[in-house]
Order: sequence, then structure tokens, then C-alpha cells
Amino acid sequence: MKILVADDSLTIRKILVNVLIEIGYSKDSICEAPDGAKAWNLLCQHKYDLLLTDWNMPLMSGLELVKKTRTISKSNKNLPIIMITTEGAKEEVLEALKAGVSNYIVKPFNKDTLKNKIEETIKKASFML
Repeated sequence: MKILVADDSLTIRKILVNVLIEIGYSKDSICEAPDGAKAWNLLCQHKYDLLLTDWNMPLMSGLELVKKTRTISKSNKNLPIIMITTEGAKEEVLEALKAGVSNYIVKPFNKDTLKNKIEETIKKASFML
């Protein structure tokens, strides 16, 4: 399973990568992007099975990334996307879901939350195929 992690915080990216490895994913299957624009470029060049993205990033926000992925990218139209962000107000969650995120995690999070959300999201995506 190939995973793209998009977050402008190097610390958060490292935490996510380490947690993903702890829960069983291979380091070789995880790619990182420091902003939404770099994530978009990677999505256009490679096939991913899951996108974990922050909302607030420079150059292109996570919300813009989700919208572009859902509307422009035919190959990633059904890509499972989990937004991991500090934006936890009901309005933001609804806006992200409307834009096309598959699931939502509010920071701070723990290993079990991430693991459960990934499993739930992948199961839902598999069911929809």
C-alpha cells in the first residue's frame, strides 16, 4: 500500500511516518510532501492508495488539494483521503467532507486513532469499488 503524507510541519510528517511504520506499513511505501502543491505534483506522477493531508499548508491548502484531487484527477478521483488537522469545528469538518475527504482526524491524535481511521477508510473504499 502506497501512502502520501502531506503536511507542512516536518515534525508532524515524521510522527505520521513513524506511526505508520509502527502499525505495519513499510517506510518504502510512504512518501512525504511539505505542502499541497508538492503533494499535487506527486499525485499527478504516481499512484497512491491513501492520502493523509493537513488542512493548513502553504502554496496549496489541504482543502484545495482534496478539491483538485476529486475534480481534476481522474486516476485519483476515488483515492481514500484522510484529513488530519487542528481544524475541528463542525463547519470545517462539514466543509472537508463536502470537498471529498473520506475521513477526518483532529490533532492531536494517537496511534490507535490513526490506525482505526485508516482501516475504516480503506474498508469503506474497498466496499465502494
